[in-house]
Amino acid sequence: MPAIPEIAAKPEYADLQTWARVFAAREILPLAEKIDREDEYPFQLQKKMGEYGLLGITLPKEYGGLGLDMVGASIVGEEISKASLSAGFLMGVQNGLAGSAIALFGSEEQKAKYIPRLVKGEIIGAYGLTEPGAGSDAAAISTKAVREGSSYVVNGSKMFITQGAVADLLVLFARTGPSGSGAAGITTLLVEKGDAGFRVGQKLEVMGARGTGTAELLFENCRVGQERVVGHEGDGFLIALGILGRSRIGAASAAVGVGEAALEASLAYAAKRSIFDRPLGKFEAIRFMLADMATRLSAAKLLTFHAATVHDRGDDFMKEASMAKYFASEAAVWAAERAIQIHGGYGVSKLLPVERYLRDAKILDIVEGTSEVQRWILSKELLGD
Repeated sequence: MPAIPEIAAKPEYADLQTWARVFAAREILPLAEKIDREDEYPFQLQKKMGEYGLLGITLPKEYGGLGLDMVGASIVGEEISKASLSAGFLMGVQNGLAGSAIALFGSEEQKAKYIPRLVKGEIIGAYGLTEPGAGSDAAAISTKAVREGSSYVVNGSKMFITQGAVADLLVLFARTGPSGSGAAGITTLLVEKGDAGFRVGQKLEVMGARGTGTAELLFENCRVGQERVVGHEGDGFLIALGILGRSRIGAASAAVGVGEAALEASLAYAAKRSIFDRPLGKFEAIRFMLADMATRLSAAKLLTFHAATVHDRGDDFMKEASMAKYFASEAAVWAAERAIQIHGGYGVSKLLPVERYLRDAKILDIVEGTSEVQRWILSKELLGD
């Protein structure tokens, strides 16, 4: 059983880990393979996660959330993602992206209207930033929101939106400034399911974190009232950066969870599988792979908890979040590859979940800013650009 690092070694955190682990074992693990195979959104699981409190782990207590700090959220995210990254995404989008955008930057009316329903799972949230031509470069989004009286008329599209196919509420980033205004011309709007001109385009099948309703979203003269602006007009890019910084810590904790699932499966297999009349775990090549997996994942966990601790102190945590996200996601991919190697033919088959761990880990290497983006951010910090 992986230990919580010393920097997060408090009794309440151990209790939190047990709380999340019990739910994961009882409610998520039995469904993990089915969610991945069928690629259908698990509405019943989402409802149970809401009842258990997982959809609002960091959201304010006054609106029904648990109000956990980032260290606590990282502990929970790791346990849930170890059982199923898809379940981790359900929690991460509802709480860390959609819910947090409203909790941190929304009006009191917006918080009271939406957060309690997001926490309970009564409505499903999504985060609409990525576009067909704007992913890593968020300032290049082209979806437009033109002011007409007391409303904004939105035209454009979003791509690869997790929970987009089933979302009741979308935190949308659109350009309200003129073309070429870059980051300064972006505004955050709340779009509801049923708004005229808002519809789901194609459902997108992705290699990992399946069953999370990833989709294209389309806007054709979609009218959104001024009361649904989050923050102020022009604040959108700063809101996006603030949320993405926090979500990178969440992605890192999810990566640690996936990597640990791969390691635990490999340890169990090496102990029971024999070859040439010797347990697989007695071969030096296998033992060294296991040792390397454990070392990289321990380092990833420490980076993740360090970033969470810096965040909880109230200090600037963007550098630490980028370090944790890129190192943990790449460590998870590396560990999952070694797990497949250790499992041999079973590793590349659908008979065991090991190949799913690799597909899931690779998703984490892309979302919330690719490893290349994180390295660019870090190089700017180091060189003072």
